[in-house]
Amino acid sequence: MTVSVLALLTLTACGTEPGSDDGSGTVRTDQPVIGVHWNVDAVTVGGKRTVAPDGAHVTITPDGRATGNFGCNHFTAPVRVDGGTVTVKPATTTEMGCEKNLQQFERALSSTFSGRLTAAVTEKGLTLTTAKGDTIAFTSEPSAPLIGTTWTVTALVSGSVASSLPAGAEKKARLTFGKDDSVAGSPGCNQIRGAATVSGAGITFGRINGTKTMCPDPQMKVERALLAILDGRATYRIDHRTLTLTAANGEGFSATAPAPGT
Repeated sequence: MTVSVLALLTLTACGTEPGSDDGSGTVRTDQPVIGVHWNVDAVTVGGKRTVAPDGAHVTITPDGRATGNFGCNHFTAPVRVDGGTVTVKPATTTEMGCEKNLQQFERALSSTFSGRLTAAVTEKGLTLTTAKGDTIAFTSEPSAPLIGTTWTVTALVSGSVASSLPAGAEKKARLTFGKDDSVAGSPGCNQIRGAATVSGAGITFGRINGTKTMCPDPQMKVERALLAILDGRATYRIDHRTLTLTAANGEGFSATAPAPGT
């Protein structure tokens, strides 16, 4: 079995009933491991448990990669899922300088998240265990929903090229899609509200009304670009807390959702 067979990518260990624990520490479940954003809760090495810093996470993708953050640096590694076993090959990481405590945690996590690991999955949790008995505990975090989330625009996209917003326009553009087939917020300067009908992976925008305030040029430039995108039909994709929306002509934007609890 390889991770390309998405329909079969479910870790199932022995147990009595789905989601139950038979006392042996193994859990049977239908919770998939692939495509889930797993926040790292803690790493236990040699009996010593270390709580993970904010931002440490792992996602196993359908194309056989594990991507995420070790606590400071980002990483990617080839991975294979086979029944209740996850095999992780050596990772490639960024090389940012980190605080001493983060460096210590990264070393513990990266050395544990390597080689042949036994997996136990619960409804919202995942535990990976090495042959020595060291463990990594994870909790799943669902993707942000399109509807009801306040999306902050972070970049304009043209084809395969993404450009950060110009100075003076950062964090100015925010959009929220409503249950009533609407979109509201600010594309950079003015307040707007209009029709936005969601169907599958597509959004059809109707008439959009807004205020007529003049703002500094960076904000107005972003606003004009976004209003052009919010015209007609577009497609969208959500990757955890990142929204990418693309118009028919290839122009679009990416936006982020706030972290849970903020």
